[in-house]
Amino acid sequence: MSWKPLRSLTRRSALPALAVALVLGAGAAAHANRPVPFGDRVAEPGIADASPVGAQSLDTGALELRVGPGLEAYDRATGEHLWSYRREDATALHLAMAGDSAVVVWDDGLVTSVRPSDHVVRWHRAVPGLADWLRADGEPGAADRTDAEKRDTEVARAAAALQTAVEDEPWVAVVTPTLTMGFRDRDGDLRFNSRPAEGCTFDPLRTVHTDDAVLVPRTCTPAGGAARPLPGGINGFRLSGRGWQMGAGPQVQLRRLDAHRVTIEDGPIVGSRVVDTRRGALETGCGSPELAFAAVPPQEGCPVG
Repeated sequence: MSWKPLRSLTRRSALPALAVALVLGAGAAAHANRPVPFGDRVAEPGIADASPVGAQSLDTGALELRVGPGLEAYDRATGEHLWSYRREDATALHLAMAGDSAVVVWDDGLVTSVRPSDHVVRWHRAVPGLADWLRADGEPGAADRTDAEKRDTEVARAAAALQTAVEDEPWVAVVTPTLTMGFRDRDGDLRFNSRPAEGCTFDPLRTVHTDDAVLVPRTCTPAGGAARPLPGGINGFRLSGRGWQMGAGPQVQLRRLDAHRVTIEDGPIVGSRVVDTRRGALETGCGSPELAFAAVPPQEGCPVG
């Protein structure tokens, strides 16, 4: 077998190899400097430069999470700052837990799920109309608000818009006047979206949640400028299974009673009622002739005698 020495590269033969190297180098540089999707920035331990937009903080086991321009994590035992999560040109307004996930509402209308244990950003979802409603632009008196009042409005509305539940698994509902959307937390999958009937709006500021459902009041405006308000209602949303609706007055107030029940305060005529959110049905009151056939009897039972 004959042996042939390697040929030395001539200037002409070296050009293709050099061109390939330049292309690969340029591609690597472009990859390294490409914009991060959604402007995500996670910084491990250091000094937090956050001036919180609100006073909100949550304890999650060994961590304390705080809302600042982004999301801050501190060691509960030592107070040490562990990591910061930011998004360029966006400010975090409100934080809620969905199971083990931290869910954040941003002022640009984006909702983000973060796993606090290893500060991994799990998903982002944009909700149409959310940013506009948070800012309250064009609403009566909005132009006269100070910067502090505008930010307070954003924070309060973000807290109302973000509702979390844990059954049948952790999930997130985002409520705006014109749209309610529900996302499964483990993958951010959109499980439902709902718009109110024509002439009606959802009211995020009166919305409540239990462990298994999100209850959203709706208000309806009469056609033709009539002064008398129309009856409203309540939409109940669940992650799995069908949602439900019930009639209610236009100013109905909801209050979470426990993990599966909500009190409905519906004015002096209708009075107070309790709804079981697992069944989407009202509890039957003690002394009612329907009690023997009730689908949802009172949880505490009725007095004997």
